[in-house]
Amino acid sequence: MSKLLERDKAFVWHPFTQMKTEGSPIPMVKGKDTLLFDENGKSYIDCNSSWWVNTHGHGHPHIKQALLEQFDNLDHTLLAGVTHPKAAELSERIVKLLGGDFQKVFFSDNGSTSTEVALKMSFQYWFNLEQPKHRVLAVEGAYHGDTFGAMSVGERDFFNKPFEPFFFDVDFLEFPTKEKELDQLEKAEKLFKSGEFACLILEPLVQGSSGMRMYSVSFLDQLVALAKRYGVLVIFDEVMTGWGRTGKMFAKDFLENQPDIICLSKGLTAGALAMGLTVTSQKIFDVFYADDRAKALLHGHSYTGNPLTCAVACANLDLFEEPALKKTLFWLEKKHIAFRKSLEQHPKVNEIRIQGTIMALEIETGEGNTYFSKLRNKAYQYFIDNGMLLRPLGNVVFLNPPYCITEDELDYCYSVITRFLDEEV
Repeated sequence: MSKLLERDKAFVWHPFTQMKTEGSPIPMVKGKDTLLFDENGKSYIDCNSSWWVNTHGHGHPHIKQALLEQFDNLDHTLLAGVTHPKAAELSERIVKLLGGDFQKVFFSDNGSTSTEVALKMSFQYWFNLEQPKHRVLAVEGAYHGDTFGAMSVGERDFFNKPFEPFFFDVDFLEFPTKEKELDQLEKAEKLFKSGEFACLILEPLVQGSSGMRMYSVSFLDQLVALAKRYGVLVIFDEVMTGWGRTGKMFAKDFLENQPDIICLSKGLTAGALAMGLTVTSQKIFDVFYADDRAKALLHGHSYTGNPLTCAVACANLDLFEEPALKKTLFWLEKKHIAFRKSLEQHPKVNEIRIQGTIMALEIETGEGNTYFSKLRNKAYQYFIDNGMLLRPLGNVVFLNPPYCITEDELDYCYSVITRFLDEEV
């Protein structure tokens, strides 16, 4: 065992990991473009963009330069009673990018906290209007983060079972498969008619952690329209679906009816630093804008609006403005579709789902679609042995690579997945 692994074993508690059974982690020491390198020099294709954050590849020079330049000017300041150029620039650019009624940007630390802020905004919005509403509608199988509010509106199962006594009550729709769309729209309308709902919260078009489950634009558009009809605030958790992953810059861009609040993180900073944003309209902001200080959104974090992180996020937006990016998104989706066609008749493939740059392959195991599939560890190790860092979601293998991935690298990933299906399943 290397010195690094010895130190890790002695002191580090890893996320989403059963430390007794998982085995040793990979001792990564370097990243460049699509590749990560361990201490022995072995390379791994970062197939899932390091938890979906690394949009443009590791070690991008433009991101590095922005970070260095900002450090020479201002490394950190509180944002309460203070501002700085990069916070103002990022907020302005985000508002312009989102378009529509989006006007105000609230900073936090990560995806979970962006969800917490959105929920607090929703509840306090109605409280400030002296029309307190406490009910929330979400979708079964959702993942919105690991803080308590985020867990409350997420899947009530193995992930969160120890904490359920501490959650607030939430109403859930069933996942809207094509067969269930009409029933779930009718259920939503019946609930909204009560006048008791503060908000509806959704992962738009793709549920990430539950296996990259995908549903239709039509259903989502109709559900948002229903919420609007009954005055229910709509929150889109675009922490994972944002930044081109669904084929457009944001999943909301597929819709006619738009959310009131949007949560952003992950690809926001190209994987370099941690940041969350909760963006909303002037209408919602104005309900907090009062002579009474108690009506303010009394929420914040030590690293809210950190100048280094803001500078990195602005540099990331520069890269998204490059004309070639749209062609890359289209190319990735086209490649995924061709790969799906090659496996249409494979006996071990239950379904291949594609939305933009995301491809999810559900393997038939007889266990159903489950995060605790026995296949997961076998698949993970197989991909590691073949130079792919790819963490399956149970029996679901998915690709969501950095946008700098080459055609040869992507074809190699497809070939390894095919070999795994042929030889190991």
